[in-house]
Amino acid sequence: MGVVKSALMTDFLRETYFPAIICAEFDSPIDALISLCVAHDEAMNLVAAAWRTSDPSCILATLDGGRTVAALRTTAGRWAACNVFLDQCSSSRSEAERQLKKRLKRGKRGSVVCWPPSDRDRE
Repeated sequence: MGVVKSALMTDFLRETYFPAIICAEFDSPIDALISLCVAHDEAMNLVAAAWRTSDPSCILATLDGGRTVAALRTTAGRWAACNVFLDQCSSSRSEAERQLKKRLKRGKRGSVVCWPPSDRDRE
């Protein structure tokens, strides 16, 4: 399970799904978070805290101004820097996929994130 900086995420008691738009891929979660404008020290702290409890597949951060971003582990083992849309959370994967399809334009790639992350939902 990853570290959550957003207070909203701590309120989830069951699996919740939300869309994420992939901006770029990196070899490390720190690089992915930094590319999304997370401060270097904060990115390092988030990743270190996430790895204290488990091997994370999703690390969320809320930037100044309220935008939520994430570093997501890909099936290839790399880390995707993503903009996530917590305002479109759903209890069903199919609804989150529908919301994601609305946001995918001009060749963008995306993923549906399951929180808390589980191995069966990694994409």
